[in-house]
Amino acid sequence: MKLVFTSIALLCLAFSFDSPSLADEADAPTPGKQIEQTLQTIDGGSISYLLYLPKDYNADSKTPLLLFLHGRGESYGPLSLVAKWGPPRFAARGDDLPYILVSPQCPGDDSWKNPTQQKRLVELLDHIVSTLSIDENHVALTGLSMGGYGTWRLAADHPERFSAAVPVCGGGDPADASKLKDLPIWIFHGDQDRAVPFQRSVEMFDAIKQAGGEKVRFTTLEHIGHNCWSATYATPELFDWISKQERGK
Repeated sequence: MKLVFTSIALLCLAFSFDSPSLADEADAPTPGKQIEQTLQTIDGGSISYLLYLPKDYNADSKTPLLLFLHGRGESYGPLSLVAKWGPPRFAARGDDLPYILVSPQCPGDDSWKNPTQQKRLVELLDHIVSTLSIDENHVALTGLSMGGYGTWRLAADHPERFSAAVPVCGGGDPADASKLKDLPIWIFHGDQDRAVPFQRSVEMFDAIKQAGGEKVRFTTLEHIGHNCWSATYATPELFDWISKQERGK
């Protein structure tokens, strides 16, 4: 009898390792839907984010990824507030997006461009790449306002990780131009912006061009103030352009 009980115990143990838990099944993203997730980070903190998988997502094939960084206003409130603007808004209303979309939320007492959040963004990106079927040659980055600043910072520190960057009404450091010159970048900014000066984007464009960058482009949204992101993400050519960019080419 002892041998029988031992065999049954070993069988149960093996089954427990091979079978997914109910919690894992409940947390699994459903293709075509945007869900809320939280990642515990190595610094003892966490980063919450919205995750969307395309309706035709298949773990057996590689899928492009878009990382979206929201503006200051979406830091104060529930995670669902991140879907107020841009790509996560499209996902929330049921649009069929052809890429995996990750839209994290920055705490209200911090900023995307600061070191703590930058490290958490990299950790989140590593997590997504390791758990989903990502085409690492098509990982794009975009963000608006505070997220535009974060986009510039993350792209400058990790240009080798991205296929394209789209900073919207943000600002960067012109000293980073040499690190950004080989990355496809499309800048958008309203020329009537009184929150983030239009000149911040002009300076980045000029610095990258002077550094020898040939893959940077700039769209001036005339007669538009700080909220230029509505016009930006409504630009038909934008997402087609993003999809055509490939890392390292």
